[in-house]
Amino acid sequence: MKKISLLLLVCILPLLHVFSEPTKYTYNYDFWSEQVVSPDAYRPSAYILGTSLGVGNFREPQGLFVRGNRVYICDSGNNRILKLEVNEEGEHNLVSVVSSVIIDGDESPFNYPMDIFENRDGCLYITDTNNHRVLKLDEDWNFVYSITKPDDESFEENMEFLPVKLVVDFAGRIFVQARNVNKGLMEFDNRGEFVGYMGANKVKFNFIDYIWKSISTQAQRERMDLFIPIEYSNVALDNDGFVYVSNSSGQADPVRRLNAMGQDILIRNGYEKPIGDLAYGNAGGILGRSRFIDVTAFENDSYACFDRTRGRIFMYDFQGNLLYAFGSVGNKEGYFLQPVALEKMGYALYALDSRASALTRFDLTGYGQMINTALNEYKAGRYESSAEIWEQVLKMNGNYDLAYIGIGRAALRQGDYQKAMKYYKLKHFRVGYGKAFQLYRKQWMEENLWKILLILGILIIVPALIKYSIKIGKEIREA
Repeated sequence: MKKISLLLLVCILPLLHVFSEPTKYTYNYDFWSEQVVSPDAYRPSAYILGTSLGVGNFREPQGLFVRGNRVYICDSGNNRILKLEVNEEGEHNLVSVVSSVIIDGDESPFNYPMDIFENRDGCLYITDTNNHRVLKLDEDWNFVYSITKPDDESFEENMEFLPVKLVVDFAGRIFVQARNVNKGLMEFDNRGEFVGYMGANKVKFNFIDYIWKSISTQAQRERMDLFIPIEYSNVALDNDGFVYVSNSSGQADPVRRLNAMGQDILIRNGYEKPIGDLAYGNAGGILGRSRFIDVTAFENDSYACFDRTRGRIFMYDFQGNLLYAFGSVGNKEGYFLQPVALEKMGYALYALDSRASALTRFDLTGYGQMINTALNEYKAGRYESSAEIWEQVLKMNGNYDLAYIGIGRAALRQGDYQKAMKYYKLKHFRVGYGKAFQLYRKQWMEENLWKILLILGILIIVPALIKYSIKIGKEIREA
């Protein structure tokens, strides 16, 4: 008997190791702003180094872009850009390494290129930062034109043009985030001509500092910090042509979605605004709130933000609800030392780490896939299907508030307001509950108006009839 027990233990131990292996620290926040552990939505599937591609170590990589199955890496410290392609087996194959461009017959080397963008026509746009220019190349890397310092009064004479990040919208407009420019994104037309600025950050200031500054002398005010807008840290384009911007100041809204007029149209209907961590300590020399260094948007209007403070990726849905957060600072797989860029390929994520000189790919788990499918079904108007999938999510994670909200949201769209109220109430979602209650009250009134009118009629007419009957009876008796 002892031998059989020992044999069973030997067989079970490996399985226990598999099922008890710690996950990649995925969590969410509940209504009370408490962290709630969650199943993994993403797991690392590839770890790409320069040595694994046969080109030597990356050096301070800063930029990343994905289009189709193509991945571009700006290996900034080595003054080169790498182009990779992902095959059907998920392998990343090196296609080309480009370190210069031919202009008027002369070779012009890159000098710390920090970003690259490929538009729908295959043209490439590069922020060649330390060469103080933006390059436009065709799909074969042939020079088309360059953008240099604009001849505009908004640029001071001794101010350098240092383009850092860029996107190009469907109309060919080029939006450049430049260093030391806090008036918003620099906008250029499709010929490279400077147009102006778009979407400046709002000025944030402390009210006490404002009062103190108003009563200070001129000399004291000159020594104080100026109330000036904050620079963006990165820029991205979604599938609808809207521009997402992030800033890592920790002061203004860390992520915004800009329309053509530069107005922020990001929806913020979650428990809290999309700001990253709600609760945090200052242990291990890591201080302060989340600071978003990049953002990338998906087809279902969800978006992911990369936090440089604690190396975490925060995923939000189209209403601003936090779906999940994962990652941390460290040398472990799926962790980061110095996050700099984030991109998506389908629903896979690519995260670039400058200090580790590595690119990590994350793929959805079954749990993460289920959440995305529920969101997709809702966006497509298949509310019953969406609710059914959220029910499956609850079986995997009974503490997942958004699943309750998702079921309530689907019920609301289907006109089942009582069910919507029930699920919203379970997770204290006041905004949704208020809307569902308002619609339920209207529906109830429409369905029961005839009953109300009948009761009112009875209350008005019956007493009058009784009074009239009594009067007639009295008159008959007296006669």
